[in-house]
Amino acid sequence: MAAGISPAETPATDHPELDALPEWPQETIAVLVTTDPAPHAIPVSWPVRAGDRRILLSLKFDRGSLARLRERPQVALLILGGGNVALCARGAAKVIAEEMPGADDYVAVRLDVDVIDDHRQSAFAVAQGIQRTVLDDSELRALEHRVATLKSWAENEEKI
Repeated sequence: MAAGISPAETPATDHPELDALPEWPQETIAVLVTTDPAPHAIPVSWPVRAGDRRILLSLKFDRGSLARLRERPQVALLILGGGNVALCARGAAKVIAEEMPGADDYVAVRLDVDVIDDHRQSAFAVAQGIQRTVLDDSELRALEHRVATLKSWAENEEKI
């Protein structure tokens, strides 16, 4: 028990929930948590909002996280993005394309979100999320291509 807190004042373990995913900046870096059964967390670049309760990701085919989510599809995705986006999307992940067009070393993953934990606080605001500096222009172009594909699928509901 934390100093100064009586048992009657035990902090709540539940978070407020959102009904729908908010918009976030394209360049957002999220954290994907998978289990085996211990939790494993990895950064994922530029998750795509594909509806009120759906997110698309691209993952490299040889990632341990991909193997874990195939075995245990219940995952969590922490998103801290500009515009005061602070949430954890929890739900089932599923591979929707074993090879992405023009990126055969990446798979496309759909996260069907069951719960959206709202982690915004009245005392703080997320001004900008995790930032990356791209050191390889070809990798940036490849990421942009993968995200464009995911956005196209989200808009046309292809593959998803």
